[in-house]
Amino acid sequence: MNWAVLFEPQNLALFGHGIVTTLSLLFASLAVGGVMALVFALLLTGPWAPLRWVVGAYTYVIRGTPLLIQVYLIYYGLGQLEWIQARWDTVWPWTHFKEPFFCALLAFALNTAGYTAEMLAGAIRETSAGEIEAAQAFGMSRLQVMFRVVLPSALRRTLPAYSNEVVMMLQSTSLASAVPSMLDVTAAASRIYSDYYLPFEAYLAAAAIYLVASFCLIGLFKLAERHLLAYLAVRQS
Repeated sequence: MNWAVLFEPQNLALFGHGIVTTLSLLFASLAVGGVMALVFALLLTGPWAPLRWVVGAYTYVIRGTPLLIQVYLIYYGLGQLEWIQARWDTVWPWTHFKEPFFCALLAFALNTAGYTAEMLAGAIRETSAGEIEAAQAFGMSRLQVMFRVVLPSALRRTLPAYSNEVVMMLQSTSLASAVPSMLDVTAAASRIYSDYYLPFEAYLAAAAIYLVASFCLIGLFKLAERHLLAYLAVRQS
């Protein structure tokens, strides 16, 4: 094995660029997908049956199809339609579809929104009836109960499951290498492999980067759970 190749300046810069792209894609998709998931979860648990059906169908399709196919459908499907290409130089938001990063971001955000919405909706449905009754006893309206009691409690209880979703999304960002011109960690490893024919060194280095990033994310979530879910430990004891 020739590990020294990985530490050459141009290859370190390649991996550095890949790390920045991977983390940017991860946090941007989590931010956009998180806002979408919050709206979808409220609709899934709301009183409007048609909206519940539409959002439920969306989450079913998202969770029932591979993320790679979703990336392909957005980049090679929507992004290559003549109707969109005729407008992507002048008409917003179609101007973004010529950017590989935007197409990958859209696919990842839509995907994580589907999974997170179902997790959050489940936590909302499982909110203790005692908490709701106590809030109503204080004279809170239904909207106030949702945003002051139910939603904060559900967000905290969703944290352990959401940490798994975040780690899975980190690993799923490797699929961004399927989009041309996207230089994430996996694409950087593939380029080193093609330049030097060192598959083990290149991909083991990429695996190590993902492993370290996953370890850091898990540690941050553990700290957050210890702080935000401490009341559950007291209640169980």
